Amino acid sequence: MARVRNMMASMAFLAMLGLSAALVAGFFGTLHPAFDSFSHFRVHLAVLMALCALPLLATSFRLQAAAALVFAVAAFATTSNALPRLWQVQAAYVGKPVDQPIYKLLQMNLRYDNPTPKKVLSLIGRTNPDVITLDEVSEMWTAELGYITSAYPYRILCPYPNGVFGVALLSRRPFVAGSEPWCERRGAMAIAKVDFGGTTVEVAAIHLSWPWPREQSWQIGELSQQLSSLGETAIMAGDCNAVPWSAAVRRVASLGGLTVMPSAGPTWTLLKLPDFLRRYAGLPIDQVFSKGAVVIHSASRLEDTGSDHLPVMVEFSLRPDDKKPDEHETALAAMGQSDGKTPG
Repeated sequence: MARVRNMMASMAFLAMLGLSAALVAGFFGTLHPAFDSFSHFRVHLAVLMALCALPLLATSFRLQAAAALVFAVAAFATTSNALPRLWQVQAAYVGKPVDQPIYKLLQMNLRYDNPTPKKVLSLIGRTNPDVITLDEVSEMWTAELGYITSAYPYRILCPYPNGVFGVALLSRRPFVAGSEPWCERRGAMAIAKVDFGGTTVEVAAIHLSWPWPREQSWQIGELSQQLSSLGETAIMAGDCNAVPWSAAVRRVASLGGLTVMPSAGPTWTLLKLPDFLRRYAGLPIDQVFSKGAVVIHSASRLEDTGSDHLPVMVEFSLRPDDKKPDEHETALAAMGQSDGKTPG
């Protein structure tokens, strides 16, 4: 019996060592994309390592187990900004202004073969977002999104060469006069200048590939020029296939001079899992970035619409100090200067 216990303790110790090595590797993602691939599972690795360490506290491995527990808690703490909250108010977001309009952005990975597209259209109709960023816009979605053209007449659909993984950007608000929306040649990114009540905001939709050994790191390099050319005030959302604490997401933010929004929580997991597990055991890989006059007030995950991703609704406003005067204000100012008076 003692031999069996010793063998089980040794196996648990080896498993703990393996998990700790993977957990450590994830903190060195800037050195190589292979290390960054481990960072996406930091929460899961930390929890598993703690579970292996707990029974070892009663064995001769107690000191190693205690050290592993401390490391697991510390690693878990680095992800706390992306974990789902059980309360409504989050200190990470800025309170809503009472005298400024609040806008809504809906981020959705549609899933290229979604069997229930009408759920997506129903959600859009009920939530009425100002702008929508979409991923995995396959050929079937071209027809489905056509049904809401009257509600979202300003749009750009960027097809992927295989007709499956394109992005799209829909807006109720007009694109800035004289501007042209832009598509990345492989359908990984769309950018449009949107007029929000006189303020120009560059809105971007992005969809990155899977991490190493897939092409994610290379793809970020390919998009570096477009990211760095985003305007002074911009908001970008999409399926990054990377968690907010990863080197990949930090690299995207750095290239664009962007701030990563505190995560709304896990947005992706296997479709067959129950909703509770999807919301608490998945990966937070749908990200929102912003800069300039954009102020984020809230972010929440909405109900399942048939995709393996949950939709994310973001509320934001624009700082008035960064707003350009509208035509009426400009005309008044010109009149005041012409007669030597200040309008008031």
